[in-house]
Amino acid sequence: MNTQHTNIKCAVVTGAAGFIGSYVAHALLDRDVRVIGIDNMNDYYIPILKKMRLERLNARDNFTFHKVDIADYEALKTIAEIADTDIVIHLAAQAGVRYSLENPFAYAASNLVGHLAILELVRHAKKMPRLIYASSSSVYGGNTKVPFSEKDEVIHPVSLYAATKRSDELLSESYAKLYDLEQIGLRFFTVYGPWGRPDMAYWTFTENILSGKPIRVFNHGDMMRDFTYIDDIVDGVIATALQPASFASGPPHKIYNIGNNKPERLMSFIEILEREIGREAIKQMEPMQAGDVTATYANIDAISQDYGFAPKISLEAGLRNFVKWYQNFRKTL
Repeated sequence: MNTQHTNIKCAVVTGAAGFIGSYVAHALLDRDVRVIGIDNMNDYYIPILKKMRLERLNARDNFTFHKVDIADYEALKTIAEIADTDIVIHLAAQAGVRYSLENPFAYAASNLVGHLAILELVRHAKKMPRLIYASSSSVYGGNTKVPFSEKDEVIHPVSLYAATKRSDELLSESYAKLYDLEQIGLRFFTVYGPWGRPDMAYWTFTENILSGKPIRVFNHGDMMRDFTYIDDIVDGVIATALQPASFASGPPHKIYNIGNNKPERLMSFIEILEREIGREAIKQMEPMQAGDVTATYANIDAISQDYGFAPKISLEAGLRNFVKWYQNFRKTL
């Protein structure tokens, strides 16, 4: 996949201390792109993880960090380097479906006000850089037609998190139409891998299996996820950032699914983890949780055609990499 576009010299990455954001920042730096990282370093999950990711980035040349909340538009405007930015990759957000049931205002601030602040920042920037932003497979809600296509209706969210992500897409569509602001939205499908998020199932399952604690298996294991390894996700993000955009008629705004295109059964996922860890899980079967969906499955024809996206990492290889990383990380705590 050709991901070199010589016009991109400087990029802003929001959520730079986050899981996907830190990987994307490293990938840009590897390509000699100067990176301006923004993150509020919140404590949604163990703060040491974000600090460690940030330390690795701070050790590299051409990386500058600003501790700023994206919902604080006035603070964003004080970041002088934005004037030289060629592209903004907006990955900061309040993540997690279940957490949105307990802390709805955190999602309104970060995902709605924060997204609007980034749109305004880009609109008023000297170069008006292209904006790549994170959406989510959760926008498909309870859709039963699979695989999920970007052409499907997404009007019935089953969680507040999903509703905020769909709202972001609509805000972006309006800014593209009103201000000719080039944007690409990426609907991520269950991203996993080393340096990942501790609130995700692959992390909590690994942690609990190693500790001899039960794992909570929702919907009695009758679930499927389009698990996508972080390296594959980064390939797709970098391609949309560094290759020329492909917009047809209408506003310069396009939405792509970015997933593995190969949903896996939750019980198969657990079996792979058990093999890699060398220990059987104590399974605590539970009903479906509010806001969750039974299956996710990405149709990736559009991003494959426009950017050559082709996921390469199998679930077995990806989970093996994660388990090895986690066992080393655990020793640092």
